[in-house]
Amino acid sequence: MKVIILQFPGTNCEYDTKHAFESLGADTEILWHKSETVPNDTDLLVVAGGFSYGDYLRSGAIAKFSPVMRAVTKYANNGGKVLGICNGFQVLTEAGLLPGALKRNESLHFLSKHHHLKIINNDNVFLEKLDNNDVVNVPIAHHDGNYYIDADGLKELYENNQIILKYCDKDGNEKNPNGSVDSIAGICNKERNVFGLMPHPERAMEKLLGSDDGIKMLQGFLEA
Repeated sequence: MKVIILQFPGTNCEYDTKHAFESLGADTEILWHKSETVPNDTDLLVVAGGFSYGDYLRSGAIAKFSPVMRAVTKYANNGGKVLGICNGFQVLTEAGLLPGALKRNESLHFLSKHHHLKIINNDNVFLEKLDNNDVVNVPIAHHDGNYYIDADGLKELYENNQIILKYCDKDGNEKNPNGSVDSIAGICNKERNVFGLMPHPERAMEKLLGSDDGIKMLQGFLEA
């Protein structure tokens, strides 16, 4: 399987992401943002976390204008699988590939810690290795992770089963760290080929580092 990982100025999770997928047996390549094409043999395109363009103006707002994003949009619209993690999620919302927006955390503080997530919808290639209502423990690290969508948009997300992850405690009860609408931590598009989440599954690959729950989250892509 070939995994392409995007790199913008300010991206800082591309090598974590590369290590995570390579540990699962994937062939990976880091693609600079000035590229105007996506390799033809791409099976999964990952928009990695970090602070693209220093989060100036607004998180992901400048990255969406990079040449590579035109190719990413074409790839996604043709059914290619795309995963946006943290800043990558922000980039995908800014580019219009996912609905909603990411705002400043309700506390106005940067959050960096492990946090539990509940699997809301596993009817997709991303989370098919997990069961609905499973609880995983995955790091979060963000300043603008407060997911917002208006009432009509939220209704549509529920109607189309696009909400895939919610923040919770270890027992699966809702526990919202950043003020996100309905404690939403991750969503997908209607076609279920574009995914975005604020938590970092690529940082949850080894129990020695606190959790290996990211393995099952990412494995689905490799066995699709």
